[in-house]
Amino acid sequence: MDTQAFKRSLHRSDRYNRRGFGSPTKRAQALEQAYQSSLIASIRDNGYLLEHGRLKVKLAEAFGFCWGVERAVAMAYETRRHYPNESIWITNEIIHNPSVNDHLRNMNVSFIPTQNGEKDFSSVAEGDVVILPAFGATVQEMQLLHERGCHIIDTTCPWVSKVWHTVEKHKKHTFTSIIHGKVKHEETLATSSFAGTYLVVLDLDEAQYVSEYILGKGDRKEFLNRFSKASSPGFDPDRDLERIGVANQTTMLKSETEEIGRLFELTMLKKFGPSDLSEHFLAFNTICDATEERQDAMFSLVDEPLDMLVVIGGFNSSNTTHLQEIAISRGIRSFHIDTPERIGEDDNTITHKPLGEPLLEEENFLPEGEISVGITSGASTPDRVVEHVIQKIIKLSD
Repeated sequence: MDTQAFKRSLHRSDRYNRRGFGSPTKRAQALEQAYQSSLIASIRDNGYLLEHGRLKVKLAEAFGFCWGVERAVAMAYETRRHYPNESIWITNEIIHNPSVNDHLRNMNVSFIPTQNGEKDFSSVAEGDVVILPAFGATVQEMQLLHERGCHIIDTTCPWVSKVWHTVEKHKKHTFTSIIHGKVKHEETLATSSFAGTYLVVLDLDEAQYVSEYILGKGDRKEFLNRFSKASSPGFDPDRDLERIGVANQTTMLKSETEEIGRLFELTMLKKFGPSDLSEHFLAFNTICDATEERQDAMFSLVDEPLDMLVVIGGFNSSNTTHLQEIAISRGIRSFHIDTPERIGEDDNTITHKPLGEPLLEEENFLPEGEISVGITSGASTPDRVVEHVIQKIIKLSD
């Protein structure tokens, strides 16, 4: 499929909208009323520090809503106001934040249901309005909705669109796209749908495995079995790893994406030599600015003298879990929560999600004596949610 031609056709349709319905100023004002926090603003003005009795709260200097998320959420709210009576659907969570998605449900925005792990579009009718979330949607989903005569409101983050453009360049020049991402994540599913031949690697270990295979040290059957659900149909590692380009899910850990890029560049250099490297390796910078800023701020925060750290964001939020990884790498006692309600004010408990494990309730969350608490949040978390978490911690410290 010529995905670029399809996008051009879709963008010319009078049933497609990626600009929203209000001015950027009105959009910002609406979000300020809904999600911003005067407490967070005052903490920022005080050098990202709050002191209350025995408690010291230190905020990361970049956290919470990014521009792409703000735009997506505002466009979703504008859509309901613009279409007050129509049936409105959204193909996935608008962002990975439970309070924002619950707000949309309360506005009578329906989420496309799934059957046996597959989305079921059977209830979506001609003339219905369908919102594409910040993570984007697959080409196949867009094509289905376009052909069905739906009004499509596209809130896809421009940074995600940039990655799509990159893998389309790979495809045009017959390079395989190696995508650093989570194979079942909505963004990676969308990105791979714009690619030609592709392979998804989760982390540096998987990238190293692929590198070893390229250099002739792997087993074909084992390789095909390992990546059977993370590669394009008919993927042949002996044929399709001769010319590769690197892209990424925008919310992955920046340092790991960069390391994976360097690994594959060195791999192709070893195999083909410097004179032919450009014929076998392509790299474009597809790391999201906001993801990079939040991760850099987290690295600065964990250099502070902290007793504990709270990371706030959806449990299925990739960028939030990577912030948690940074805390774990420094050995800091840390807690990933998705809502303020996870903190029990009456019994000093916290229900949190250790990395890669089920929810866990822990007693004696806030210890006695002076305590320094670091706080950050993922790019899908409103300031007001962070405010409510801080207020709970303050109450426990009194």
